[in-house]
Amino acid sequence: MSGLEPGLAATEEHVVGDADTAVALGSGSLPVLATPRVLAWCERATCAAIDSRLPDGSTSVGTRVRLDHLAASAVDARVAVTATVRSVDGRLVTFEVVAVDAGGTLLAQGEVRRVVVDVDRFLARVPA
Repeated sequence: MSGLEPGLAATEEHVVGDADTAVALGSGSLPVLATPRVLAWCERATCAAIDSRLPDGSTSVGTRVRLDHLAASAVDARVAVTATVRSVDGRLVTFEVVAVDAGGTLLAQGEVRRVVVDVDRFLARVPA
């Protein structure tokens, strides 16, 4: 895919709020950063890394995720999520993702795979 290459990266900063907790998202019973929110932030960073380089009329869709959530984060913690393109194979883009807190503690790490698709063709195949 022209314009996409290993090394492209984006980092996004977040502050954990009440709406980001396991309690709020229903993924647990503790008021700490929820794994589903970490995953959403990781996917958002992958999009930020490549969206500006995609052809007009194209987007990317997530197809596979592996995420290890390694440490808890409290409400008000600052979290930086970085997605880095590790490989590009045709339309398949593989990212390394990491999340760290303000103190440098590794909170999560993993891999996200996205496929570049034509928006109109993709949506035409989605059942109503």
